[in-house]
Amino acid sequence: MADEFKMGLLVPGSVSEEGWNRIGYNALKGVEEQLGAKVSYVELQQNPASFEKAFRDYASQGYQIILGHGFELQDAALEVAPDFPDTTFLISSSDIHEGNVIGLNTDTSQPFYLMGVIAAKMGKKAGLIGGMEIPPIQQAFAGFKAGAKSVNPEFQVSEAYIGNFTDTAATKEAALSMIAQGADFVVPNASGATVGAYQGIAEAGDQVKSFSIYTDFTGVAPKNILGLYVADYAQGVVEVVRAIREGNAPTTNVAFGLKDPKVISFHFRDDNPQVSVPEDIRKDVAAVVADISAGKIDTMPQ
Repeated sequence: MADEFKMGLLVPGSVSEEGWNRIGYNALKGVEEQLGAKVSYVELQQNPASFEKAFRDYASQGYQIILGHGFELQDAALEVAPDFPDTTFLISSSDIHEGNVIGLNTDTSQPFYLMGVIAAKMGKKAGLIGGMEIPPIQQAFAGFKAGAKSVNPEFQVSEAYIGNFTDTAATKEAALSMIAQGADFVVPNASGATVGAYQGIAEAGDQVKSFSIYTDFTGVAPKNILGLYVADYAQGVVEVVRAIREGNAPTTNVAFGLKDPKVISFHFRDDNPQVSVPEDIRKDVAAVVADISAGKIDTMPQ
């Protein structure tokens, strides 16, 4: 059918993994179920040439929207997009808006700011483990550090990057190394490799605390995770795609934050008293959420 609405997804990894790539897949399925689109996806390795080919393949097949699920796909989209003016290229974890390339960004500095506040109120030292040193992860970690410093300017936060998003052994090793150096809060942000860090945290004992990000990892580290940052990025993508389909494409990049509770939420564990955050800290965090949502707190100060 000439008027068939089609959306393609490019993921830099496997959608079978809990975490980042699964979120992209959930977004695609949401568009299929809520908007009746014909959908397709392709799993890619970290290879810029393959990114460009995949974008070009989908666009040449008449896909109206293609979601490149990751900042690393941005350059390939910018290269291909001018040849396909009738296709909208959405890029996750991007702040770009250039022609028919539109960045969609969940401001992870905001929930990570909350984690930093909690860590500085309850802990002695924190460690952050990233996959690759790319802007979305750097922004998240900047938020964590800003939150911690807002409580205690002397609170120590270390960072480590493993250089990829797949090596669970490396994230586990990084977590154990940080814990050996005195970190009692360790937070990973490494897509498919994230689970390795939670395994290390769990092995280290319940004196080490963490937060679950994107997906619920409490089953991996049930005595360590204090709260969950859940991003229903999928629903955010559905709403953006709906607007594009109706002829109302965003005129700027799209940034979801704590002001968008359908997309971003942070909540505490209530199923295990051993990993419960004290009520006074919960109240402090609620006040911080309100101030961030109202624009009173900059979660990434320069």
